[in-house]
Amino acid sequence: MSTKTATITFNDGKPAVELPVLSGTLGPDVVDIRTLYAKSGVFTYDPGFMATASCRSAITYIDGDKGILLYRGYPIEQLAVQCDFLEVAYLILNGELPTRAQKDEFVSIIKKHTMVHDQLTRFYNGFRRDAHPMAVLVGVVGALSAFYHDAMDISDQYHRDISAHRLIAKLPTITAMAYKYNVGQPFMYPRNDLDYTANFMHMMFATPCERYEPNPVLVRALDRILILHADHEQNASTSTVRLAGSSGANPFACISAGIACLWGPAHGGANEAVLHMLEEIGDVSRIGEYIKRAKDKNDPFRLMGFGHRVYKNYDPRAKLMRETCHEVLNELGLHDHKLFKLAMALEKIALEDEYFVERKLYPNVDFYSGIVQSALGIPTRLFTAIFAMARTVGWIAQWNEMISDPEQKIGRPRQLYTGAAQRDVVPIGQRG
Repeated sequence: MSTKTATITFNDGKPAVELPVLSGTLGPDVVDIRTLYAKSGVFTYDPGFMATASCRSAITYIDGDKGILLYRGYPIEQLAVQCDFLEVAYLILNGELPTRAQKDEFVSIIKKHTMVHDQLTRFYNGFRRDAHPMAVLVGVVGALSAFYHDAMDISDQYHRDISAHRLIAKLPTITAMAYKYNVGQPFMYPRNDLDYTANFMHMMFATPCERYEPNPVLVRALDRILILHADHEQNASTSTVRLAGSSGANPFACISAGIACLWGPAHGGANEAVLHMLEEIGDVSRIGEYIKRAKDKNDPFRLMGFGHRVYKNYDPRAKLMRETCHEVLNELGLHDHKLFKLAMALEKIALEDEYFVERKLYPNVDFYSGIVQSALGIPTRLFTAIFAMARTVGWIAQWNEMISDPEQKIGRPRQLYTGAAQRDVVPIGQRG
């Protein structure tokens, strides 16, 4: 029980209200306002929930001022270098890094679920060939609930585990199928002799007439992208998953809701926007022009992939992705490619220009991940879908944590009403 309290006083004659202050392992204390309305008749007002802790969580911790990101207490810098994606997925789901035996068992379980029901493949024929992959993911992932009735009791931990394994295993298959459908190529079945990320690349780039041999450098680059995007605390899409789940909705519906939220350009579409920006600039000779525009407050142009809403220091994920970016460009011999040469020149200016340094507008993870994925041959429209594939691990862990929380209630935000006061309906003939 907390011994700290905060007292709210009012200047309209209401009595002061004393509220408990709760402390977590790390980060700011929070004022527990659950009894505020009952005691005072007022709500709090916090658009965007920027100063509101909506839940207790033991999964991810961020300190944006210091550039810290922890999964279950482990620094992202260590996890991305020493672990692969499924190790990190196990950690996020279970709270601890796996032993060799635990990892082997987890990998085996995931591989058993990589195929999708054959009837699900027919859903793709209902979409236009040029449908955005995120539109396809929203529909297909939501439709999974029509196929897996055997594990829909969300009060049963075993059922929740099965659903988690299915989602983590099937998202790469569903995402790769969305790409194949876009380009008019046949779907490729999973290869369970490959690891998680190499298998995804096989399903993306192999064809029935040509075997795809994954390049270890490129596989590791994409695997690192998945690790860095696996969870990010109570962001918009994670909050969407939790809010949908608070009603008792099935996990497939909840993850589909998260995918829909992630699709927004202010959230998961940032790395896609980086490539569009680079294409708009077009050439190194035009960088000065666009830097000038970025500094002009009256110009709507903004440099995409620089700065971050949460990180007021260097994005810790960006440091890792910068190394990965250069590894990939070296491996593929693309440093002199027009687009990537432009990106590296833009990076150099942003890291040295006083305007950007003072404002801490450093290149963020989206800047580098967009470049890496483009170098791997992944089309820009698929970037956010791959983000969703990675974030599914975090979403399902957050959903599971919420379902298990004895304090969990259906989400019901309140509002500051600014509409008309109560009034009477006038008969239509008497309305002026």
